[in-house]
Amino acid sequence: MNTISHSSPSRDGAPATAPASPRGIVLFVLLSGGFMTVFDLFVVNVAIPALQHDLAATLANIGMIIAGYELTFGCLLMTGSRLGDIFQRRKMFSLGMLAFGASSLLCGLAPTTQVLIVGRLLQGAAAALLFPQIYALLKVLYAETARRRAFALLGMTLGLAAIAGQVLGGFLVEGNFYGLGWRIVFLINLPIGLVCAFLCRYIPQENRGSRKTSLSDLDLGGVALITAALFLILLPLLESRSFSHPALMLAYMGGALVLLAVYLAHEKRQKRRNLPMAIDLSLLTNINFTLGILVVLVIYSTATSFFLCFALLMQTGHGFSPLVSGSLMAPASVGFVLASLIAPKMFHHFGIRSVALGTVAYAAGFAALAMTVNGPEFSGTAHPLTPDNLTLPTMMLPIQFLLGFGQGLSMTPLLNIVIGFITDHHHTGMASGMIATMQQIGGAFGVAITGLIFRVPTPDALQNTPHLLDLYNGAFAHVMIYAICAALCASIILIWLDLRGKNARQAENPAM
Repeated sequence: MNTISHSSPSRDGAPATAPASPRGIVLFVLLSGGFMTVFDLFVVNVAIPALQHDLAATLANIGMIIAGYELTFGCLLMTGSRLGDIFQRRKMFSLGMLAFGASSLLCGLAPTTQVLIVGRLLQGAAAALLFPQIYALLKVLYAETARRRAFALLGMTLGLAAIAGQVLGGFLVEGNFYGLGWRIVFLINLPIGLVCAFLCRYIPQENRGSRKTSLSDLDLGGVALITAALFLILLPLLESRSFSHPALMLAYMGGALVLLAVYLAHEKRQKRRNLPMAIDLSLLTNINFTLGILVVLVIYSTATSFFLCFALLMQTGHGFSPLVSGSLMAPASVGFVLASLIAPKMFHHFGIRSVALGTVAYAAGFAALAMTVNGPEFSGTAHPLTPDNLTLPTMMLPIQFLLGFGQGLSMTPLLNIVIGFITDHHHTGMASGMIATMQQIGGAFGVAITGLIFRVPTPDALQNTPHLLDLYNGAFAHVMIYAICAALCASIILIWLDLRGKNARQAENPAM
C-alpha cells in the first residue's frame, strides 16, 4: 500500500519514507491539473476567429485574453508555491482546481470581451496556485525511482497538453458541440476541475512536523508592485492602436518605471530587514544566471507570438478550419518530441553549443515559414487559396517539423542549464521560481510584440479589404522577422555563456 510514514518528517515537510511507486489515482489527479493549465494556455489560439466573430474582439482584446493568463500565472507562481508551504500543498492544489474550474466557467459564459479578460486573469491566478503544488507533491510523495517516472510522465503530459491545445481545441471549436462554439474549450474545465478536486482526498496528507509558517512569510507588497508594473508595460503595447496620442502611452510607461523603482526599493528594504522577498535580487548579480533567464524570456516570447499569428494567418487569412489549423502543428510536435529525446545526449557531448544549434534551427524554421507564405505561388492576387487548396499546408509540414525540432533541442535542456548556474543550493528554489516566471512573462511579452507587429484590418473591415491574403502573409512575415532575430540573439548569448565557461575552467586549471 502507498502510505506515508509519520515517524519523522523531513526538513521540507515531506514524509520521511516516501512510497515506492506513485498511486495511480494520485498521479492521475496531479497530471490532470498540469494538463489543464497548459491546455488552456494554447487552446485560445484556435478559437481566435470565433472570438472575433462572436464578441467582436479586436486584436488587442485577443492579446490581453492570452497575455493576461500568462502574466498572472507567471507573477503569482512563487506566491502560489509559498502558499503551498504555508497551508499544505494538497489543500492548495484542491483549492486551485476549484478556482480554475470556476474561472473557466466565467470565461465560458462571458458575454463581452471585458468579462472574458477578467476570467482569463483569474484563470492565470488559479493556475499559479495549483501548478507549483504538482512539482512539490511529486517531489515529496514518491521515492527516487518512482519520482523519476512521475516527472517523466509529467513532461509527456505537458507536451501532450500543448499539442491537444491546438488539435483537440480545433476539434472542439469546429464541432460546435451543443451550439457552444468556442465556449466549450473553457466550459470543459469545470467538470474536470470538480472531479479532480473531489479526488484530491486520495492524495496523502503531508506531515508538517514542527515547521511554523504564516502569511507573514509572503512578500505580497512586492508581488503587487511587480505585477502592476508589468501590466502598465504590457497594456500600451497591446492597446497601441487605441492610443490616439503618444503622450498617453508615455504616461503608462512612465508609471511602470516608477512602480519598478518602488519595487526595487521595497525589495532592498525587505532584504535589509531580513524579511521575505518576492525575488531575491542578489541572484541577478550572477551574470551567467541573468543571461540565462534573458534567454528563457526571449525564447518563450517567440513561441507564444508564433502560435498566435499562425492561427490568425491560417484561419482568418487563409480560411482554414480550426481543426485543420490546429492539426498543422502536429509535425512541430513530433519534431519537438524527437529533439527532446536526443537533446540530453547532445548536451552531454557538446554542452551549451548544442542548445545554440537548436536556436539556430529554430530561427531557420521561422525563416522558411515566412518565405513559404510570401512566395509568389501563394499570393492572394495570383492564386487565391481556399480551404480546399491544401498546397500550402502540405508545403508547411517539413518546415513545421524543423521548427519543432529546433524548439525541442533548445528548450528541453535550457531550464536545467540556467538553474545549474546557481551554485548556492539555498537559492535553488527561488531561482527555479524566477525561471518559471520568466517563461510565462516571456509568453506575455511575445503576445504584446505580436500585437505591435501583426498589422491587419479589423474583422469589420475584412470584406472590404483588397488583397487580404497578401496583408496577412506580410504581417506574418514581420512577426517571423522578430522571432528570427530573437532566436539568433539567444544563440549569441548561449555561445557567449559557453565561452565564459571555458575561460573560467581554464583559469581554474591552466593545464587544460
